[in-house]
Amino acid sequence: MTTGKLIFKATLLIAFFNLISRVLGLLRDVVIAHQFGAGFQYDAYQMALKMPNMLFAIISGALVTVVVPVYTEYAVRGEKEEAWKIFNTVLILVTLFYLATSVLGVVGAPLLIKLVAPGFKGATQALTVDLARIVLPLMIFAGLASLFSSLLNANNIFGLPAFSTSVNNIFIIIFALTLGSLYDIQGLALGAVLAMAAMALVQFPALIKAGFRFRPALDLQHPGVKKVYFLALPAAIGIAVNQTNVYINGVLASWLPEGSISALSYADRLIQFPVGLFVLALGTAVFPTLSGQAAEGNREALSKILLTSMKVVMVGIIPASVGLMVLSRPIVTLVYMRGEFTQEAAVMTAAALLFYSVGLVGQASVILLTRGFYSLQDTRTPVKLGVVIVLINLALSLVFIRYLQHAGLALANSLANLTYMILLLGFLKKKIPCLREGRLFKFTLAILVSAGMMATASYAVNGALAGWVHGAAGLAIQVGLAITAGILVYVAAFFALSREAARLFLRAARQAVSGRRGD
Repeated sequence: MTTGKLIFKATLLIAFFNLISRVLGLLRDVVIAHQFGAGFQYDAYQMALKMPNMLFAIISGALVTVVVPVYTEYAVRGEKEEAWKIFNTVLILVTLFYLATSVLGVVGAPLLIKLVAPGFKGATQALTVDLARIVLPLMIFAGLASLFSSLLNANNIFGLPAFSTSVNNIFIIIFALTLGSLYDIQGLALGAVLAMAAMALVQFPALIKAGFRFRPALDLQHPGVKKVYFLALPAAIGIAVNQTNVYINGVLASWLPEGSISALSYADRLIQFPVGLFVLALGTAVFPTLSGQAAEGNREALSKILLTSMKVVMVGIIPASVGLMVLSRPIVTLVYMRGEFTQEAAVMTAAALLFYSVGLVGQASVILLTRGFYSLQDTRTPVKLGVVIVLINLALSLVFIRYLQHAGLALANSLANLTYMILLLGFLKKKIPCLREGRLFKFTLAILVSAGMMATASYAVNGALAGWVHGAAGLAIQVGLAITAGILVYVAAFFALSREAARLFLRAARQAVSGRRGD
């Protein structure tokens, strides 16, 4: 099977399971919004999750980005047993680290909450401390799930890791309706931990089948293990720099009116839907291939795969961004406004969604571009650029929050992501001289023009129907027709403006057909 077909089929498989997961994730958020709304309880829950999520993102994010290239390097040389030995050592160390951190976090929870949410006082602060003590062990299972997924992907097993996120969402929905009803927000917190444990456990049998055998031994002197930690340190610093943006937003939002943190969280959930569907699927599928091409020194192939991936992402993400901007209010109302989720909460969430959407293309592109650097085992450049982005985000946040409140934090985040995208692309070209980003610019320009025409169509249809439909069913029809009209206009305009788009579509169609025929 050719590299292109392998990536295409893997992307389709992951996208399929990601779609299921995102739909279930949306249902999860609907259930949570119905039960807890956007008040101080959900604010506390989100901030309690902040510290374990940040630490998980730093440690596991760094390890995943370097374990796959190092594992692939050994596998390409025919040393698969040594590759598994490296993974075994990393797995043990990560588990021990998260276990120790969880224990320390439970003891020091009051101090942690003062650090992440200094604006919280009284009952909100006390509730956040209680919830933090419940959710901190989540790091252990999240770390295991992440490592399992990455190594399965490195062995060209994509379906189960992608499906495991659906398992997580299903269990959270169940626990939100059961434990959440019995024990309020504390029940939801406990359910989140149990759901993550299920996500890790469901992948372990496939890991065994792929060749992994757990051995309670640490080979700290193995050259591959040393290389992992040598590369992981700057990667961890880079992710920590990026997580600083999350920390800054949380600290600043803790001083804002009740419901601000909840609104940002609900809006971010909607933003992550297209990211998960279009970007993470492709990024996950393409990363092992990028690492393989880099290990073989084939920069031309690396450049071609990366540019094609960027084009595919732009085709989906830019219209998604524009659509979310134009239809932010009706989408939020349709998805969330029921039960404890009030009209005020809908207005706040729609404002955050509007400004998050501005930087959606930047957020999506950064995911792919950083994988380009990591495939080359360059974890330092994203760190250096990330420091600049943190400073930009902080400066913009302090300016915009004065005028736009929580929505200002979303706008600052978006502008920072767009800047990060531009910087990464520029520096990646220095690493890969054959990377011809000019072709990407022309391609993107056609998408922007088409998306503008799409926005006009969606806005017109939504406005025309607004006074004629009533109730949830009527709103669903209104939003559905507005989206449909926009998509039809976008596709027609894009194919008319870009011959390359037509070629990409036809090539994908041929691959899909040949795939079904067993080629």
